[in-house]
Amino acid sequence: METLQTDYLVVGAGAMGMAFTDALIDHADVHVTLVDRRHAAGGHWQDAYPFVRLHQASVFYGVSSTVLGTGAVQRSGPEAGLQERARQSEIQAYYDHILDRRFIGSGRVTFLGGHQYHEEGGAHLVTSLVSGETTTIRVGRRVVDATYLSPTIPATTPPPFGVADGVDLRPVNELARLAAAPTDFVIVGAGKTATDGIVWLLGNGVSPDRIVWVRPRDPWMLNRAVVQPDPAVAFGLAADTMEAAAAAESLDDLFVGLEAAGAMLRIDTEVTPTMAKTPTLGEWELDLLRSVERVVRLGHVRHVTRHEIVLDDGAVPLAPGSLVVHCAASGLQYPPLVPIWEPDRIRLQTIRAGFPCFCAALAGYVEATRDDDRERNRLCPPNTLPDDATDWARMQVRGTIATRAYGGEPDIAAWANGCALNPSRVEPAQRDDPALRAATQRLDRHAESGLRRLSELADEPLAG
Repeated sequence: METLQTDYLVVGAGAMGMAFTDALIDHADVHVTLVDRRHAAGGHWQDAYPFVRLHQASVFYGVSSTVLGTGAVQRSGPEAGLQERARQSEIQAYYDHILDRRFIGSGRVTFLGGHQYHEEGGAHLVTSLVSGETTTIRVGRRVVDATYLSPTIPATTPPPFGVADGVDLRPVNELARLAAAPTDFVIVGAGKTATDGIVWLLGNGVSPDRIVWVRPRDPWMLNRAVVQPDPAVAFGLAADTMEAAAAAESLDDLFVGLEAAGAMLRIDTEVTPTMAKTPTLGEWELDLLRSVERVVRLGHVRHVTRHEIVLDDGAVPLAPGSLVVHCAASGLQYPPLVPIWEPDRIRLQTIRAGFPCFCAALAGYVEATRDDDRERNRLCPPNTLPDDATDWARMQVRGTIATRAYGGEPDIAAWANGCALNPSRVEPAQRDDPALRAATQRLDRHAESGLRRLSELADEPLAG
């Protein structure tokens, strides 16, 4: 059995594993072995549907050393004035470049693609999915679990409901590869994947009345215009959040307040959403989604037969010739919150509210520049990912506390302000911008009262 020696074994070459590795080798003289069961870097982007795009600006995604895209503002189309968002092919090419030129080319990273990691008797082993050969990895410093929050997607996850023989059910990936048009498209799911699928269908000439949208929960989504790489916009959103929280009588009231501020969007203003994973959505996409009137709100699908869809609270007929489109993978994962640094390994999780690439890069920088795990965990406590309104408020509380902790360290603050992944980055030339000053002053007025109210609404203590 072959044996390899390394300082760090990073398991998972998706977005978080790549961002952590990039920041680590930038700030520490170490060797990293990066292992992934896929044969290329990029994680779920290797399996995603072909018309997928980032739901955030490209510069917020990737690794801290190399900007994804050009940082250009879109000059035409429905998102004119907003920053570019990369497509799947661009993201795949970006990660190929980072892996080959920056990582492997440096001589400091070994990539074992198409390998499955496992442990036996305390030994760290990786087995090739092609040859079946197993290699022992001797780890000098750390094992890094970059798969702890790995998302689930329809292409690699079976539908969470029964499907009878003869039902034409396909994952959303197959929409771009249909050989013949169905009579109806039945979209199952209410998250970003479902909305992407519907927008794509409408953009390709499908009439709204041929779409049936099985929406178990209505979602809150962030207006993409308020999630931009502009500090005045970022601090404006933070101020809106704290101001709305300070005045909120309930969690629903908080989200309605953010909707009034132009930050939150919902598809049907007559329905109070219960899902708050809050991907971003363009207002042009919202207009398209509202054109779909055949909406089924009877809970989650239990099973589909050739003639009907059976749900928690009833059943609806399935028209002959319909295509059922599986968009119902959970996407975000919600494992227990654990310290990022533990004696056995590092488990990458989010730290501030959202933006996992920045959070993983931050963990890589802190790993490289601090030598005490208690201090590392103080600066970078794990955060939750949101599913409902309570989770979202809890994420804001934990993220605010974490941002104050790591932002209070001069070297981390300087690093963060030089990192394009950071949504709150303030470059020196921007510090005297009147719009930024106005946003930060408004945030200062509402930060403490808003944070206290968020803590109460989410039942999340402000201190440990």
